[in-house]
Amino acid sequence: MWYRRTSNVFACVAFVNRCRRPAVFSQARWPSTITSTHHYRAVNSKTKTRAQRSNVRDNVVSKNKISVDFEQTKEAYKSKNTLELLRSLLVFKLCSYDFLVDKNREVMALGEKLLGVKVFEQLMKMTFYGQFVAGEDHEAIRPLIEKNRAFGVGAVLDYSIEEDLSQEEADRKERESCMLVSEKEKLGRRERRSMAHRRFADRRDRVTSARTYFYADEVKCDQHMEIFIKCIKASGGNPEDGFSAIKMTALGRPRFLLQFSEVLMKWTRFFGFLAALQGEDGREALEQRLDLQQVQACLTKLGAGGDLHGWFSREKRCPSGKQDCVRDEDKCLFFLASKSTIDMLDWKCLIDERMRISDLLVVPNLEEGRLELLFSRFTEEEERQMKRMLQRLDVLAKHATENSVRLMVDAEQTYFQPAISRLTLEMQRIFNRDKPVIFNTYQCYLKDAYENVSMDMELSRREGWCFGAKLVRGAYMHQERSRAAKIGYEDPINPDYETTNHMYHRCLDCVLEEIVKNRKANVMVATHNIDTVKHTLQRMTEMGLAPTDRKVYFGQLLGMCDQISFPLGQAGYPVYKYVPYGPVSEVLPYLSRRIQENRAVLKGVHTERELLWKEFMRRLANGELLQRPSL
Repeated sequence: MWYRRTSNVFACVAFVNRCRRPAVFSQARWPSTITSTHHYRAVNSKTKTRAQRSNVRDNVVSKNKISVDFEQTKEAYKSKNTLELLRSLLVFKLCSYDFLVDKNREVMALGEKLLGVKVFEQLMKMTFYGQFVAGEDHEAIRPLIEKNRAFGVGAVLDYSIEEDLSQEEADRKERESCMLVSEKEKLGRRERRSMAHRRFADRRDRVTSARTYFYADEVKCDQHMEIFIKCIKASGGNPEDGFSAIKMTALGRPRFLLQFSEVLMKWTRFFGFLAALQGEDGREALEQRLDLQQVQACLTKLGAGGDLHGWFSREKRCPSGKQDCVRDEDKCLFFLASKSTIDMLDWKCLIDERMRISDLLVVPNLEEGRLELLFSRFTEEEERQMKRMLQRLDVLAKHATENSVRLMVDAEQTYFQPAISRLTLEMQRIFNRDKPVIFNTYQCYLKDAYENVSMDMELSRREGWCFGAKLVRGAYMHQERSRAAKIGYEDPINPDYETTNHMYHRCLDCVLEEIVKNRKANVMVATHNIDTVKHTLQRMTEMGLAPTDRKVYFGQLLGMCDQISFPLGQAGYPVYKYVPYGPVSEVLPYLSRRIQENRAVLKGVHTERELLWKEFMRRLANGELLQRPSL
């Protein structure tokens, strides 16, 4: 098991995977040709030269480009009856009133008190609940899922029950779960970003598009795992690829993620410090290379022990003697030739080998002019909690593999995200050998989003596993900026929306190019932004990526942007709706966030309202108000 040898928090990624045979790159195949809007046939490339295949692809792209019209309301809303159109118009109109949005929880509570539970729940099913939630259980949501699938739209199931905690209760739970026993007596020196702060203990504050989990106990974490397993099993067995999503903070005590993130940030910053000493600063992260002798001299001068140059330059071979083996049972990289320089990925593998080179793992405290240990230890109970969290991740990944479901690990706040991404990468190393099963999520409103995508993609190339990514803009912008300003560290968010758009498209283009090169990568384009969707379609056409290749997926929320999802699905593109479900009384926090989010993206909702009204008037003029959904 990848989680077994965990003598402390950092040994969880101490390269303890079983020795596995590396995945073999499959022979690249050219995209399917397009014979009509909805049908494709494969180009037989085996008997053609490379130039001939390239000409065939170029001709296919120019002659058979798929045209998707996102303003053709008849096609976009053919899956909806007229009552559903009117419900959407009503809900989006109500979301435009500031008073109702700001006081939506109070209004819903008052409505339940005045109308009674049964009448209130029925009213919600006719309005907000019916718009954004599929039903109360697996049986209730099945008709909607089957209807959407008939129109080419898949489902990512999301059991949307959320704790309805007061701010005081949320503050208390977060402070308790983010403080180590040893830290309650002495805080010591900490990274500012990794410090628990009372002002931001309620992680729900100004977060409208993401669910927040608060740690209660290990039993609650097991319950969350069982819910995720049910969603994975329900998503399996489909003729097409199934998807499910999880949040890592639901599976264990967040203190572990907080401290591990702090270690990773310190270690990355130390590499930058050494790169600056060697004149490598200012270059792209993967282009920076450190001379090992100079690094060793620097560490010795600072007072660090250990033979860094010897550790990297000595020959490492697989215990089995196979020359093509990528990793041994401790998952250390094999350097079959002497190395005189190292890059960021080589540097990070030192953390994975910490049990053997612990005397090297120190970082300089520049303010105090001394070296300090990179690691600290958990208590025995905290160590058990950490192991159980890793075991839950392993269980979920195995269920996803057994049910042929792709598992997307959601992104969270930046003070958790380095650890979340690293643990996700560890699962990818194991479960993405033959195809992308585990998808990491990259928030493109972060300044370092492209660096993170390119770094992980390069690691997948070196180690021979399949890269899987979900690209989002991000859900925690206001909270992240306020926290950085209050605590005193650099704002991690891009300065404006246009910069974020550029970052999203840059990351997307990078993954698309990787897909074209080796056909092993997959990407989920999770966005409601029509310009990004059009950019993706254009780039796919230019690169010769056909919808039937099923390498590029699209994702939107249920009840929003149907004018994007359904035209894509009917044109043959793999597109998915995030489908929330759960009892009315227990999904009210989710509904509250959806109401607030619709106001936050008012421009997009305004466009959707115009298209809905246009379709209603078209049906009225043509006498089609009673039409039923039909293909």
